[in-house]
Amino acid sequence: MKTTARLLAAFILLFMATSFLKAEPPVKERNILANQSKAIDLAKAMVTDNSWNKLPGYKDRQFWDNLPAETKQDYTKRAEGFLEYTWPVVKATDYLEFIRSGDRRQGAYAACSNALISLVMGELVEGKGRFLDQIINGVWFYSEQTWWGWSAHLGPQKAGSGLPDVNEPIVDLGVGEVTSNLSWTWYLFKDEFDKVHPLISKRLKQEIMEKSLEPYFKRDDFWYMGFKGGRPNNWNPWINYNMLTSYLLVETDPAKKVAEVQKVILSLDKFLNGYPDDGGCDEGPSYWGAAGALLYESLEVLSSVTAGKFNVFNDPLVKNIGNYFYKANIHAPYFLNFADADATTGGNPSIVYRYGKAIQDPVMQKFGAYLFRLNDKGDGAIGGKIGDQIKNLGLRNELRTAEAQEALVADFWLPETEVAGARDKEGSFKGFFFGAKGGFNAESHNHNDVGSALMYFDGKPCLIDVGREEYVAKTFSSRRYEIWTMQSGYHNLPVINGVDQKDGTAFKAKNSTFRADAKSATFSTDIAGAYPENAKVKSWVRTYTLNRGKSFVISDKFELTQVDDAKTSSNLITYCKVTEVKPGVLKFEGDGFTLNMTYNSKVVKPVIEFKEVTDRSLKRYWPNGVTRVKLEFINPGLKGGQTVIFTKA
Repeated sequence: MKTTARLLAAFILLFMATSFLKAEPPVKERNILANQSKAIDLAKAMVTDNSWNKLPGYKDRQFWDNLPAETKQDYTKRAEGFLEYTWPVVKATDYLEFIRSGDRRQGAYAACSNALISLVMGELVEGKGRFLDQIINGVWFYSEQTWWGWSAHLGPQKAGSGLPDVNEPIVDLGVGEVTSNLSWTWYLFKDEFDKVHPLISKRLKQEIMEKSLEPYFKRDDFWYMGFKGGRPNNWNPWINYNMLTSYLLVETDPAKKVAEVQKVILSLDKFLNGYPDDGGCDEGPSYWGAAGALLYESLEVLSSVTAGKFNVFNDPLVKNIGNYFYKANIHAPYFLNFADADATTGGNPSIVYRYGKAIQDPVMQKFGAYLFRLNDKGDGAIGGKIGDQIKNLGLRNELRTAEAQEALVADFWLPETEVAGARDKEGSFKGFFFGAKGGFNAESHNHNDVGSALMYFDGKPCLIDVGREEYVAKTFSSRRYEIWTMQSGYHNLPVINGVDQKDGTAFKAKNSTFRADAKSATFSTDIAGAYPENAKVKSWVRTYTLNRGKSFVISDKFELTQVDDAKTSSNLITYCKVTEVKPGVLKFEGDGFTLNMTYNSKVVKPVIEFKEVTDRSLKRYWPNGVTRVKLEFINPGLKGGQTVIFTKA
């Protein structure tokens, strides 16, 4: 078992080094936030008591009592479901399950978090003390627990994966989430706790400090902080946002509070320094919700705690990080989903709206209101961490009355991220939409997908990126690319001399270009460099052309150094039903549309393969399975090419 733990720890660290920490583009020492901190003299500008926090507390009964009846009923009903809840013992075997089976779901932890949040929100809404004892039990449960994190993230500790070392507190995503909820619990109920027993709030604060806030402040070697080099991924703003709010709520020493906030600022700068100027999120729109969105949340808090003096919302990079999200919209809930990103996302409408408001981008602001109304389920309880729920309850009416419009840009090009997209007509999801990428095969949450594309029609999927299966230990190990969804052969890409693309920073596109006008949009890139030497390819130029209102074209022009017996094919992955109409024509039947794809039957022959989807994560998007169309070259030769054209049937 010790050997297994050591191997898993090594695999996790290897993946962090090669995939989470992006090697390209180079880090740019902009230090936007540190410079702003210096310019306003943070120590003087920062409010060090809790007067900065304008959200309603437990005693602000006017706010809670005036909530709609449905809201109050839903929250109290949720809380009542945990009145008899038995707080579990998190056993050693619960932690060990990850290294034994690779299971990352950690049901033993999720239920406890849901219980605490539900009880806290129920007590805030009702205000009668009915749920207070169970909240105290929850506080005691977490206080007695060895570690608040997720067992999959124990690899960096000296003892390796398996069990948490009480002598080396690790601050990971899970610790950050629990810290936030417990900090809000302490802040909201410390006076009520003291009426029951003075040790409750004292113990809770001690545990928050010892398990989370002090280790984060004292250490600078947690990889996601960025202080040791490389580009951090979404862990950075995700954890920093939780740390920032928790320091502000719990810390009582003014000088130390300023120092703690300054450290968060310096770490967030490392995240921004690694971002491309175009604002593109290589982790995709669903991960933007835990990257750019939480960067915004942190910036909003920094503005609040300095009475508006800390303000970087006019910075071009901060603006681009925001508007990336709506550029990547196909037709909500469908978004571009390269890498591990989900095919659909609701985003966080409140953040999208507020981010747009902060950077004075009306398209983004209206899109946030649109997303809210798209997902509005009435006046029932909402989800999220405690602080986020309180904030969003106060914004609900504003979001319902704000001007709303879906963001449907005609086209966009992110030259550093090398991602482009275009649709038939600005402001309409009707007709063709395509998104394509260049890049390299060591991006954050990477798939081997250099040169791949998506194509949707009338806002529904035709050519797709399958996405990723449910995360297990293998996903973040040296065996990642054994998983079929990570392989280029299951993306809209060629297989060359029987060889797929290879992972690593060296395997990348070159000469990626995009041009667009009123009639067409074209993305082109040479993907030969994404394949290893045994593919024997000198150049392979993949081009996607949208003839607005008419057709979508995929063309290949290649030069090989050798032709092997192994097949060379151009693969297409689709959620449509595919049938052969006649040689040279395939029919793609999707959700409410039918397209014909024409090809040269003298150059390629189609092989249609249906693949059942059994993974529960993928079944959310592709419950009916997916189809791979392999257009096999009949006689490729050392030089050649092929073209397929999609038109409405």
